[in-house]
Amino acid sequence: MRLAAGAALLCAAGAALSGGLHSADLYQGPIPALAGSYATVTAELTLTSDPRISRPRVRGDRQAPASIVFDAEVNRVTTADSGVVETRTPVLVVVRPNRTGGEGAWGPVRSKEGGGTAQSAQPTAQPPITSPWLSLLPSTRLQLSAPLAPPMPGGADRIAAVLRVPGKQQPRIVGGPTALQRTAGELRAGLRAATDHLPADARALLPGLVVGDTTRVTPDLEDAFKATDLTHLLAVSGSNLTIVLVLLIGPPGLAMRAERRGLAPRLGLSLRTTAVLGGVLTLAFVLVCRPDPSVLRAAACGAIALLAIATGRRRSLIPALAAAALLLLLHDPWLSHSYGFLLSVLATAALLVIAPKWSAALQRRRVPPRLAEALAAAAAAQAVCAPVVVVISARVSLVAVPCNLLAELAVAPATVLGFATLALAPLAMPVAKSLAWCAGWPTGWVASVARTGADFPGAQADWPDGWGGGLLLAALLLTAVLLALLPPVRRAIRHPLALIACALLLVLAVLRPAPLTRVLTGWPPPDWRYVLCDVGQGDASVLATGPGTAVVVDAGPDPRLVDSCLHGLGVTRVPLVLLSHFHADHVAGLRGVLKGRSVGAIQVTGLQEPPEQAEFVREVAKAYDVPLLPASAGERRRAGRVGWQVLWPPADGSYARAAGEPNDASVTLLVRTAGLTFLLPGDLEPPAQRALLRSLPALPRVDVLKVPHHGSPYQDVAFLRRVSPRLALIPVGRDNGYGHPSPVVIESLRSFGTTVLRTDLDGAVAVTGSGRTLGAVTGGGTGPATPRAGVRPRTHPPPQVPP
Repeated sequence: MRLAAGAALLCAAGAALSGGLHSADLYQGPIPALAGSYATVTAELTLTSDPRISRPRVRGDRQAPASIVFDAEVNRVTTADSGVVETRTPVLVVVRPNRTGGEGAWGPVRSKEGGGTAQSAQPTAQPPITSPWLSLLPSTRLQLSAPLAPPMPGGADRIAAVLRVPGKQQPRIVGGPTALQRTAGELRAGLRAATDHLPADARALLPGLVVGDTTRVTPDLEDAFKATDLTHLLAVSGSNLTIVLVLLIGPPGLAMRAERRGLAPRLGLSLRTTAVLGGVLTLAFVLVCRPDPSVLRAAACGAIALLAIATGRRRSLIPALAAAALLLLLHDPWLSHSYGFLLSVLATAALLVIAPKWSAALQRRRVPPRLAEALAAAAAAQAVCAPVVVVISARVSLVAVPCNLLAELAVAPATVLGFATLALAPLAMPVAKSLAWCAGWPTGWVASVARTGADFPGAQADWPDGWGGGLLLAALLLTAVLLALLPPVRRAIRHPLALIACALLLVLAVLRPAPLTRVLTGWPPPDWRYVLCDVGQGDASVLATGPGTAVVVDAGPDPRLVDSCLHGLGVTRVPLVLLSHFHADHVAGLRGVLKGRSVGAIQVTGLQEPPEQAEFVREVAKAYDVPLLPASAGERRRAGRVGWQVLWPPADGSYARAAGEPNDASVTLLVRTAGLTFLLPGDLEPPAQRALLRSLPALPRVDVLKVPHHGSPYQDVAFLRRVSPRLALIPVGRDNGYGHPSPVVIESLRSFGTTVLRTDLDGAVAVTGSGRTLGAVTGGGTGPATPRAGVRPRTHPPPQVPP
């Protein structure tokens, strides 16, 4: 007891000392104060990581461009006030290169053969893969001039400041990388060169499987791996090292026996020589995959897992795992903030403690041993890691276990062939390319598993985020395990019918067939005419034109959300997608509309602003082979039972060009269906609203108004009074930071007798009825649909929309 207490105190003291020493680097020297004043400095720094490409993200109405980022340590800083100061301060360097034509950061946009859908629908206007910043290696010394900025408040990053490098600045190298880093860089570059001829997914994924190089992994492929909980394959893990060592020593359980297998006994190597060679391989693995904390953690945990299998003494290795984790944390206390480190330790512990028991239980039920081991390992790791994943992403993957089982079939051959390609590329590139071609088959299988699993409507289930959601899921999983131990439950789950019923329920939850969803949730209502999707702080509307067919107006900011909305409505055919204007919160989700659906055309406004988002739409339309058409006032169209007229912008485009504001160039529709009228004005601001009233003095009252610009306070009261809707719908995200919707606007609408519904509080909204009977149902598939009462009856004749 005293020994344990002393060890605990010693560990606590060591952790405090290590944490204090590492934290001191964040506050010493002039960098923190200079960052607080946003000073521009000339700094000499040393790279401590590989450059990587950040994902473009939608922020408000803009899509933030991709940037090149890397970690570095400032060694010397020069300012106008203090001159030259020697320091040792960790920083994050952010470079936003100028946009160039040609291949984008993740390669060109390509379509799947014969499918009419694209693997990647990202804009090509992204940092080029050939940027000189991306070719820098760790330990390289640079000199650059850039403004400093403080890190994000409340963040857990190990940086004292952010250096924002102007896009036109080129890297000025004052000291090359070390010989070891140069060798490792050449090996990684050789692997990339050997995979250049592979199909897009294999070309992107193979370097990630082998050495953790995810430079080429497209955002949509990364999303697929996240949805199926396969992201551990995109990072270097202990399994990579285990696969390589198994080739050397054979099955670990026989490593110490005379009948041991693998390459070592075939080469006549003794156990001692084999151990030394294994150590060399481990060091080479760490070097090529970069000696970052995550790689060191992966090597340590992989070695522990291999030792556990070799000795069969799994319980005694739990203290070894704890000791390895403690040593890594003492070496780098910032790992305590790393979810990746936590997930790795939890998964390894699950494989050592839980998986063997579950495997034995499955084998007692006559499951083949190898299948039992694979199933138990995947289920145990998923059960232990799922609560942490919920904390990060607020969702639970329902396809993680089967996808991991299917992917595991190809991981070993892909990794072995990938390492062989890595080793031979500097010596014999033609042979390396042949091996890479062979590795491309299992790698493509892994990518196909991820994409197919992610495409299922129920691949992910939303879950409360934060540690509260994680604890809730952990409690439910623990309760399920305890219930499974009760004799009545154990007898029940052994019955074949019970197993079949559970499997059927899982399949239905993953497939989410629209007819069944409608029966269970009441969504969508059978007579829906129009649906305002809940896509967060964005805009996406659906007009029913027939069974399984709809016109889509705007696509929101997130492909996954709009795709989920359309699937819940059972929409498989879209004769027209109309994008009111090119702001990201209206167009960034376009890929989700086109994915897996027959689409006739995309219609857009005439003002090509912002230009990068207009280019994005053109590239996506080209990738999916969908024609792009302009829209202008006076145009009339019909699709099935829905007819509409374009009211704005003017055909000559004069107003939009003079205003220069994308919101005021929003395509505005007056729609009639089933005796109901809808006004969909995009994000029109008050100047354009007043101009619309002047151009259409007879603008009629309508039944339903989609309130412009998420209910912002910039509305023309005369415009709202003129249309005087019976029902006003506001698409807005929760906690959006803009104050949308404005309470003043809501009160103005209610003063006209209008019923107001909003997606942040009510979820998606379906409009039902015909003629004088107007109804609304809220819920949007997130729960039981709720009919809403209180919509006032029509007191005016409906306007006529010519066919």
